[in-house]
Amino acid sequence: MKKVMFVCKKNSARSQMAEGFAKHLGVGLIEVTSSGLEASEVRPEAIATMKDAGVDISRQTSKALSEFKPENFDVVISLCGCGVNLPPQWLTREVFEDWQLDDPAEQPEIFPRVRDEIRDRVIRLIETLQVSSVA
Repeated sequence: MKKVMFVCKKNSARSQMAEGFAKHLGVGLIEVTSSGLEASEVRPEAIATMKDAGVDISRQTSKALSEFKPENFDVVISLCGCGVNLPPQWLTREVFEDWQLDDPAEQPEIFPRVRDEIRDRVIRLIETLQVSSVA
């Protein structure tokens, strides 16, 4: 089973939503966590917009990337273009992608759009990982 790390600046919105969707949609297929270049707290808007999509992330917590070891993950996904700021060993995992999504923390009205973009990308990621593990 592939281990996936979603990472963002503060682990408060985008990476939390990605973790929520991946846990919800990838049950039994992937192991998932998320972190930030620094830890903060999960934004209430992220919790609310995910609840609207049928996913409860209210028990997720913000974690710092420094709490984890890169060698424990197969897949690293940056959601904010922060890939350039990651320690090099995080960029050399089996899969590294930098999704560069808009930051809804700065524009709360875009939370639903960003949430839906994340859901679509997580679905594609899970499908890609399933295909690669079968091949």
